[in-house]
Amino acid sequence: MMTWILGALALAFIVFWFIWLSPFRYTPSETTLAIDEAATHRVFVFGTLRNKFVRTLVTRSWIAGTPARLPGYRRTGLDLTPDPDAMTEGELLYVTPLQLRRLDRYERVGTRYERFLYPLDDGSMAWVYRRMPNSRKED
Repeated sequence: MMTWILGALALAFIVFWFIWLSPFRYTPSETTLAIDEAATHRVFVFGTLRNKFVRTLVTRSWIAGTPARLPGYRRTGLDLTPDPDAMTEGELLYVTPLQLRRLDRYERVGTRYERFLYPLDDGSMAWVYRRMPNSRKED
């Protein structure tokens, strides 16, 4: 029984690595935004990246998040829908350029998501990932 569980965990890790972390199966598209190599980037996350374990696996480093809110958007599945009366709860991350590239890879920027600069409720700006119209499915 223990061998089966260890095998399943190993297989799950290999699949996760191949899909989300490996250099295979993803090439940044021409629509990928340039990343300022001298800056610390602010990223607002509202979905799976709020999970510290997932965030650590994706960025390969521990990144603490602080509570943050995005006004004017309502979370709809894996995306945000404009709604002037809504407020989306999430976390604000401060990341390095390398960590931002890893987040872009995880979100498949240019293929599945786009990264936009939006104002948070405190007036500060942060990157936010939004689904591309041609990649939306029922979530």
